[in-house]
Amino acid sequence: MTASASTRSASPSSLRAPKSKDGPGDLTVSAARSIAMTVLPSRSSLIHTGSALPSGRETTSSWSAPPGLDTGEGNLLCRAMRAVGRTAAVRLEKHIPAGGGLGGGSADAAAVLRWAGCGDITVGAGLGADVPFCLVGGRARVTGIGDEIEALPFEERTFTLLPYPRQVSTVGVYEAWDALGGPTVDGSNDLEPPAVRVEPELAVWRDRLGDATGRTPMLAGSGGTWFVEGSFPDVRGAIVARTERQQEGSRQVVE
Repeated sequence: MTASASTRSASPSSLRAPKSKDGPGDLTVSAARSIAMTVLPSRSSLIHTGSALPSGRETTSSWSAPPGLDTGEGNLLCRAMRAVGRTAAVRLEKHIPAGGGLGGGSADAAAVLRWAGCGDITVGAGLGADVPFCLVGGRARVTGIGDEIEALPFEERTFTLLPYPRQVSTVGVYEAWDALGGPTVDGSNDLEPPAVRVEPELAVWRDRLGDATGRTPMLAGSGGTWFVEGSFPDVRGAIVARTERQQEGSRQVVE
């Protein structure tokens, strides 16, 4: 996706965000979350799958994940397994912060779909608005509810990301967006005001990155991670990452 592109969508179903009383909200969310996810030097996760569980003996997958990560039936990885009718013993290793707005859960779900041989955008969109892009990969402009993907040429770019040290509740951010009346902003992400309302200290981290770089930080997704374009390795706690040209077969993260 491109930093100047935006996604206009109703609250994605995977986020369990409530509809406003007047129906689905219309908001602009920066495509930055997918940029951030794409350019991280390590993949968002490693998903190790064991043998499929015996049919008739197990109806759900068994899996382990890092502490603090929801492993319930609502988890995107679990939902992706159910969507393709597969079960397996799974171990998940996260390489990016959970709840950081970087699309890690969506990338995990897309990895499961690819592992199961499912490239159906509709199935991906049923799991969440970010999943179809993660399924396709590369650089793209995404519209609709994530199911309309326009491929764009590769661009070599560098970003500095500053992850917030705590998880930001995506559901809470969408609820706050509704409570604020569905505000829009001059920047690229309408979720910045509600995210700061849910986690006021986010503003401190935004200003810290802005003061250190002289640039205006943008929020990735529903929050946790601020980023600016350019390389600023001296910012404490920041990650400098560069886009990499996608090669055939490089998207497979399920072993």
